[in-house]
Amino acid sequence: MARFVKQDNAGPATAPGADGAVVLSASALHESLADPALESMNFLNEIAGRFPHAVSFAAGRPCEKFFDIDAIPTYLRRFESYLREERGMNDAQIQRTVYQYGRTKGIIHEVLARNLRIDEGIEVDPEAIVVTVGCQEAMLLVLRALCATSLDVVFAVSPGYVGLSGAARVLEREVWPVRETPHGIDLDHLEEQIATARAAGRRPRAVYLIPDFANPSGMSLDRERRLQLLELAERYDLLLLEDNPYGLFRADDGERPPTLKALDRQRRVVYLGSLAKTCFPGARVGYVVADQRVASAGGQGLLADELSKIKSMVSVNTSPIAQAIAAGKMLMHECSLVEANRTEARIYRANLRAVLDGLASRFPNAAALGIRWNAPAGGFFIVVSLPFVVDDAALEDSANEYGVIWTPMKHFYQDDDGGGDRQLRLSVSVLEPAQIDEGLDRLQRFVLARLEQSAQGAFGRVNLD
Repeated sequence: MARFVKQDNAGPATAPGADGAVVLSASALHESLADPALESMNFLNEIAGRFPHAVSFAAGRPCEKFFDIDAIPTYLRRFESYLREERGMNDAQIQRTVYQYGRTKGIIHEVLARNLRIDEGIEVDPEAIVVTVGCQEAMLLVLRALCATSLDVVFAVSPGYVGLSGAARVLEREVWPVRETPHGIDLDHLEEQIATARAAGRRPRAVYLIPDFANPSGMSLDRERRLQLLELAERYDLLLLEDNPYGLFRADDGERPPTLKALDRQRRVVYLGSLAKTCFPGARVGYVVADQRVASAGGQGLLADELSKIKSMVSVNTSPIAQAIAAGKMLMHECSLVEANRTEARIYRANLRAVLDGLASRFPNAAALGIRWNAPAGGFFIVVSLPFVVDDAALEDSANEYGVIWTPMKHFYQDDDGGGDRQLRLSVSVLEPAQIDEGLDRLQRFVLARLEQSAQGAFGRVNLD
């Protein structure tokens, strides 16, 4: 579970520097800033910047091949025609909608509701949608609203997305880890953690997970386990925070399983959406579907309305121009992101297969060497397990000596639940086929060199061929 490094705040907050300018004391800043977890993203970005010629399997970014600056005016015009023809706005109203601060809950909520109905079979009141500055803000708003006191806890699959645990650290709220199995979240361990939390006088509030092709592990839940999770949420009076950035990107043409939200009959699921992977991340447009009812002295409202109160004090609103561009792209594909991403989905599918096949061809005796990897049913990520430590120091050596970058899995485990020391994550989404081949060749050289070093250190020189 997340913990902070307590600092001594008794000392002075500032001191004069050598040049006379004020120097702030780290001990006087918020204690979460001393948490190593908040350095993960900076470290990985710094490594990529220092070794620009290395092949990078680190970034979980969408394919850049089809980014087109010239398309932006087209998307804007399409959204303008939507406002004029479907919303009945005149020129002055359209200009105000796109240029002014605008509605805190967003201006594309009806387009998003239409997309959810078409692509996911989710029927939702547009007023239950809050458009956010990326999905990261959606997480922050939900955690702030649900975790009223320090007694409230959220559970999350471990290894898991660092954005959720990082947001909790900033808010001084705890995220308790739940183990992951080859089939997704370990429901038995979740029940154990709930019982432990309650016995300690804590109040379990929600469970965060990525049910489809999770970051970082690539794991997915089948339909039966989704139903079991919903039943567990009802039994223990929990909400489920469903994050779905990769769900459209299956590795085959099979039918996508329904989202938890599509199966939800009791409004137990808060759905966290992002257009970063399905439109473009530069727009920084995410959203949250929060259709839960909130009872107060004034009657009943929506959780979305409560989230919008917090958002108004955090970011005021999400850039209307960014929303307009993203919605314009969606409208050009009849609000179906499945249709808008057919070409990209084929690329991700081919890249995933190329990396899996490439690992198999380069490590034909993997089992004998203590090497294994998973084969996700889609998404961006593959996890490779190795018989030696692959930490930040090993990554630096890999980048410097072998010209290949990957992500140490330890960054995705919380600080006191361990794990990941001998695992690395490969992201397949943004590379061209030739880069994949070259990158895997370099990775092979790095791994075999490390294996030989380990063998020499423990047993003398061995033949690894």
